[in-house]
Formats: sequence, C-alpha cells, structure tokens
Amino acid sequence: MFIDQAKIRIKAGDGGDGCVSFRREKYIPKGGPDGGDGGHGGDVWFETAVDVDTLLDFSGRAIWQAQNGQPGMGSNCHGLDGKDLILKVPVGTQVYDEDLGELLLQDMNKPRMRVRICQGGKGGRGNKTFATSTRQAPRFAQKGQEGRERNLKLILKLIADVGLVGLPNAGKSTLLSRSSAAKPKIADYPFTTLEPVLGIVELSGYRRFVMADLPGLIEGAHKGAGLGVDFLRHIERTRIIVHILDIMPMDESSPTDNYKKIRKELLAYSKELGKKKEIIVINKIDLDPDGEILKKIKKKFKKKIFVISAVTGKGIKELCEALHKLVQSEKRKKVS
Repeated sequence: MFIDQAKIRIKAGDGGDGCVSFRREKYIPKGGPDGGDGGHGGDVWFETAVDVDTLLDFSGRAIWQAQNGQPGMGSNCHGLDGKDLILKVPVGTQVYDEDLGELLLQDMNKPRMRVRICQGGKGGRGNKTFATSTRQAPRFAQKGQEGRERNLKLILKLIADVGLVGLPNAGKSTLLSRSSAAKPKIADYPFTTLEPVLGIVELSGYRRFVMADLPGLIEGAHKGAGLGVDFLRHIERTRIIVHILDIMPMDESSPTDNYKKIRKELLAYSKELGKKKEIIVINKIDLDPDGEILKKIKKKFKKKIFVISAVTGKGIKELCEALHKLVQSEKRKKVS
C-alpha cells in the first residue's frame, strides 16, 4: 500500500540518573564516594533506504521512542547508553516539525542519507564526580536529562528522472509497462492509477533511467479536484515531464485543449513546474491509420512531438532513447 504522508511523535531516550554510593570494604570503614554516571539516552535518526518506497510503516504507529539510558551504579559503574532509534524512510521524504509551524527540518533527498532529528538526554553525574577536597562525601547525584520530543509530519515526494502526466486514460500506465518491468494497473476507466508507480527503463549499454506513472489530472487539480495535490506534489521531483495526449479521447475532446488544461493546472500549482523540461507525446496512433488527426494536431504545436502506440509498441524505443539523452543533459546542467 502506497502512503505518502504520515504524522508521528518521536522521542529521544532519557538520560539515566547518576548514582549515590560509597565504598564499603571490610577494612576501610570510611570509603569515599563511588557512584557512577548514568548512561546517555538514545538519539532518533532518519535514514533513507533504497528498498523502501512508502511511509506505510508510520501510518499505524504514532509514537516512536529511542531507548533510555541506564542509571549509574556503585563501584564507579556507569549506566549503559540507550540504543539509538533509526527510522528508515524512502528517498524523497521531507521531515517537518509541526510544533514550529511545519518548519522543514530536513529534505531526505539522497540515498543512504542519515540525519539526527532528536538528541537523547545526557546521563546524570554520579556522586563521585562531585567530590572535592572540601566536600569529600557528597550525598547527592545528578538526574539524567530528558530526551527531546518532536511532533513531525512526513511527506514523500517521489524522485524520478521522468514523470508521465496527462488526463486519465491517456495511456501512461501502458507506456510504463511497455518501457519497464513495472506492472501498474491498466483498465479502460478513469483513475485506474490511484498511486504513483516507479519503473526502471533499461536501454542497451547498461543505460537506465527512472520513469514514474503519476495519477491522472483533471481540471481544478491544484484546488484538490480528482487526486489533486496528491498527484502534483510528486511532479516537483521529476527532471522531465512527459505529457501524454490521447489522439482520440473517449469524450471526443480536443487533444490540444486537453494539453492546455493540464499546463494550466501545473502552472497554478507551481511556477517551477511550468519551467521544467517537457516532451509532448501523442499516444494511440494506431487509432489514426491515415494520419489525418495527427496532421491537425501537429499544426497547433510548435514543439517537436513524439508519436507512439503504447499498445503496439510503435515509437516507444525512439521515445526512450530521446528521454535518456534529455535526462543526461539535465543531470549535467545540475552538476555544472
């Protein structure tokens, strides 16, 4: 089950209390203080894991706590430190502090990234550490500090090289299934895809890129219509937007008008989305054997258009090769 939002409370471990103790040996009637320090509480860390792609583990458990430090003991024995709590999250998870007005604490946007979000409390000092030349028998010790607590909101924004966008039933899922080993749900009714699906497109020469099939858009998505911002949020992470247009929509609408509707939604949600590199792909070309519809569409677009049939496979190889070149170009721009 794909979950891309979760609210949790995390708490670092409390420090153990210091110990009040005095040496008790048979021939030493007045032994000095020997109370050990308490152990430190465990920290709470977030770590990105490449084999985790959902926040499902956090949806059924609201409180996550690291281990407390153990109290100090006599004979100068220090308490054990509490074990750290390491929470595995998908790459692309953003961590917000709800108590600070949803302040972004960390964007976990790299593989194997580890960040400490809550620090454990320090262990209290035992009475031995308070002994001085003028205070040789202190009968007190220090309490351990409490570990920090935080109310967090986790939001997952998928990271993909290529994001497929378009109205429902434009053929995005079919294209992903033909281009990669991913198996998205495919059917002839709207909103077949209810959650993002990632697939790795493999090309010759060990070349590859990540393609995401994202839930279909409708008008008013930026206001929450349809799958709304649950869809738009994931587009922010993609390098290239591939706009899939149905050459012959079931509702007999115009493919060019449908393109304008989606562009409007992208810009209404974020101006940054409008600046992303975009490729226009006309799908279901097998429904236009004489090419008359395609000719009319091409006249209305000044950009280069790719033509495919996701069902028959026509044009998919050429499209994937072009996408790989664009992905590599965008990566080089980011490095420079």
